Amino acid sequence: MSLEQKVMDELKDAMRSKNDAALRTLRAIKAAIIIEKTAEGATGTISEADEAKMLQKLAKQRRDSLDIFEKQNREDLAAKEREELQIIERFLPKQMSADELKAELQKIMEQVGAKTPADMGKVMGAATKQLAGKADGKAISEAVKQLLSQGA
Repeated sequence: MSLEQKVMDELKDAMRSKNDAALRTLRAIKAAIIIEKTAEGATGTISEADEAKMLQKLAKQRRDSLDIFEKQNREDLAAKEREELQIIERFLPKQMSADELKAELQKIMEQVGAKTPADMGKVMGAATKQLAGKADGKAISEAVKQLLSQGA
C-alpha cells in the first residue's frame, strides 16, 4: 500500500474520531505528497525513497519548531509540534539507534579512508546516501564529528 493510500485511510479514521492533531498532520502529509507529485518535472508518482525524504523533511520541520518553542517556553505550541511529530514518525521507516548509526558510520569511514575531522565531507556524502531515511541528517553529522575527533 502506498504512503498516499495509508494517509487517506488514517485521515478517514481521524475524521470519524474527530482527532484534530491527526487531521492536521495527515492533511499536511497529504499536501506534501500532492506537491511532490505535481512538482515541475515530476512523473505523477513518488518513489519510496522520495516518500521517506519528504517525511524526514516534515519531521525535521517539526523538531526544529519544537526546539524553538521549548526555548521560548511556549508549551502550548510545543505540544502541538510533539503531537504532529509522533504521527509523522508512524509513517517513517524505523530509525537507527545511536549504536547502529556509529557502527555503520565506522564502516563508511573505513570505505572512504577518513581519519581526521578534515575528512568529514567525504564521510557525510557517502553516509547521507547510504543512510537516507534510516537516520536524521543532524544525528549523522553529530556522530561523524564525534567519531572523527576521536580518531584525530
